[in-house]
Amino acid sequence: MTESTRSGPRRRALTTSGVVLFTALSTLAAVPAAPAAASATAARPASRPAAARPPATRAEAATDAYLRSIRRDPAALRRFFQRMPKGGDLHNHLSGAVTTEYLVELAAEDGLCIQTATMTAVPPPCGAGTRPAADARTDKAFRDAIVRAWSMQDFPPGGNGHDHFFDTFGKFGEVTWRHRGKLLADVADHLAVQNQSYLETLVTPASDGAKKLADQVGWDPDLAALHRKLTAGGGLDQVVAQARTEADDGDAEFRTAEHCGTRTARPGCTVTVRWISQVSRGSSPQRVFTQMALGMRLSERDHRFVAVNLVQPEDGETALRDYSLQMRMLKYLRTVYPHAHLTLHAGELWPGLVKPADLKFHIKEAVDVAGAERIGHGVDLVHEDDWQRTARTMAARETAVEVPFTSNAQILGVKGAEHPFGTYRRYGVPVVLATDDPGVSRIDITHEYQYASLTYALAYPELKDLARASLEYAFAPGASLWQGNPTRSGYTSVAACRGVRPGVDRPGGACARLLDASLKARLEWRQEIAFHRFEASAGRTR
Repeated sequence: MTESTRSGPRRRALTTSGVVLFTALSTLAAVPAAPAAASATAARPASRPAAARPPATRAEAATDAYLRSIRRDPAALRRFFQRMPKGGDLHNHLSGAVTTEYLVELAAEDGLCIQTATMTAVPPPCGAGTRPAADARTDKAFRDAIVRAWSMQDFPPGGNGHDHFFDTFGKFGEVTWRHRGKLLADVADHLAVQNQSYLETLVTPASDGAKKLADQVGWDPDLAALHRKLTAGGGLDQVVAQARTEADDGDAEFRTAEHCGTRTARPGCTVTVRWISQVSRGSSPQRVFTQMALGMRLSERDHRFVAVNLVQPEDGETALRDYSLQMRMLKYLRTVYPHAHLTLHAGELWPGLVKPADLKFHIKEAVDVAGAERIGHGVDLVHEDDWQRTARTMAARETAVEVPFTSNAQILGVKGAEHPFGTYRRYGVPVVLATDDPGVSRIDITHEYQYASLTYALAYPELKDLARASLEYAFAPGASLWQGNPTRSGYTSVAACRGVRPGVDRPGGACARLLDASLKARLEWRQEIAFHRFEASAGRTR
């Protein structure tokens, strides 16, 4: 997925120097939920984590009992999961996350035109074969046609979801590059309504500047020499400066759109937001390397940027041809930028989409060669060579996998028992639920939790730990509130907060000092407060 086209063990404690909090305050619709009775028997054995969770508390047990009582009431389930605190979204493409209707309105505001043959947004003037996007305000049939072209709305079952999904980005790309701040406002508002507090979203920083620099430098298979050429004469730093200016402009547009800092501040102002720099894996080697270096340099010099990821279809011709080369690029650059984080789309593949040989190694190389700290999708796990070793390695390193159920169903046709969700959990790999491109997919994070609950017969405490994991494995700086490997041993407070009930008691002493020093711990503490309130009221609001 794209913006307009589309390590070793996890670091548990980071200093805040160079990695500072950026907040908004500057402080499967397409995957039908399987009936519980039909899915529970087949899915439950694979959905249990490697180690037993600590016994449920009385409040958790009561909440779980209520959840079981409403499993056959879709409306009540929707209300339950919307109200449930769901932490963060760690796999989110900004342009694909925006509601399609808002994209259509932005196109109208900017005076853009729509090519009627392809429903692609283009700059004005509107000549033959085009219509003003503004016509969609009064012509419902025209608006509906745009929405179907720009999203998975009404996409026929059994159709080629892969191609239609990826094609949407080129159709609305003329809209999204113009308004990063407004896009973020729309997305952050929806996160807040879904009871999420943290977002890591993908954008392409300084796209034109990076492309120009890469073309000037050209390709050199000696990666160290290539990096020296990029940095010579301050070339790469100039592109970093361009990216930071873009971020400044986006921040200002966001604050204006959300009225942050005023009495009419919108909900998105409460969401902590960080950027992940995306790299177009289908580009030439020099452009890919330049975008990687830019993203990593940004993450060490600007607190708003936190990590690097590769985007565009993993099954594309160039992406397949250069996959191992790109993993080696990342391995080298991580020696240059050791504090930059890395999460990678890997294993977003399935038999029939690519040759069998291309199914054998992508996740493995992302983990072993590039040293990814999180894996996005990871769907083809069991089709890889020695996949059990890869799963055990991910569990030992706490390399989390980001799971967007709807996206996997729409693009790859993989869902239910075929999905490796249960396999990852059985091996003790940290799992976080995510949305990927909720605007394109026409879903939200509430839908993903509801789907997981029904399809894999998950109890409330298991769902609660999935939500906790979305903050535990976020690239937020600071020490965690939780000790050890919580995926294996459960969420137990670190020594500083031992004896203090997170979300219930008022922290003091060492625990208060931990929260003062760590953004991650503060986000986790805030989530525990939300859980305490949610569990106290679950079942009362129907």
